[in-house]
Amino acid sequence: MTGEESLRPQSLMLTFLGDQVLGRDVCVYSGSVIDVFARAGIGEQATRSTLSRMVGRDLLRRQREGRRMYFGLTERSEAVLRDGEQRIWQTGAVNRHWDGTWTLLGFSLPESWQRRRHDLRSQLTWSGFGPLFNGLWIAPGEVDVSALVAELGLSAHVKVFRAHADTGTDIGQMIEETWELSDLAERYQAFVGRWQPWKDDLPDAGDALVLRLRLQTEWLRIVRRDPRLPVAHLPDDWPAEQAEKTFRTVHERLSPLARDASERLLDLVPARASA
Repeated sequence: MTGEESLRPQSLMLTFLGDQVLGRDVCVYSGSVIDVFARAGIGEQATRSTLSRMVGRDLLRRQREGRRMYFGLTERSEAVLRDGEQRIWQTGAVNRHWDGTWTLLGFSLPESWQRRRHDLRSQLTWSGFGPLFNGLWIAPGEVDVSALVAELGLSAHVKVFRAHADTGTDIGQMIEETWELSDLAERYQAFVGRWQPWKDDLPDAGDALVLRLRLQTEWLRIVRRDPRLPVAHLPDDWPAEQAEKTFRTVHERLSPLARDASERLLDLVPARASA
């Protein structure tokens, strides 16, 4: 299946933890993780390195049981996983309930602050904003950027407003000029092309768990890049809805086999309170 190779081991690991550990108050044996990731074509050394890096970034904690090392979630990783869960299952890919509100963010930074300007633009893009003009960015709905701006140390240089477009504004044209819709549409179309065959076929039981991990990881990567623009102002053939239906159908078909595989493959123990 093309497109899988670009999925990072840490992204797959977060999906795996969200599937198997989140909300269960358990830790998972490192050998179990290595076994599952080997089925995904990721070697033992790469898996161990990913686990170690995630411990170093406070995304995992270790728990020893006899000779075995288990890994559990931290507050930070729980927050990341809850956000991803919300984005996939509650927020979704299609914005049908937009109330006409836009969040406008204006900034003016000294010319010498090129790095900070780049960081702000990157974070705004990640948060669903597009550049209406050079120093004026816009996002659909009410977006709280206070924490983002404070973390970058730019609160004194940024102004945020809520607004509605004037009646004569062509919102569809504004969207086309502000966001790269073609790239996002191609991502949704490619997702459908890769995953639609699994709406009718079922994999071997041993492959279902890994397939579902790849499915969720790839889907989350796409929807996180989607600013969720109001569907009423997007092209009529906008592919997000078909892609979301494909995701949900394939996920539902894979889940019984994936659950059976996880019960066979995973060694889980109750999480102890951190010292």
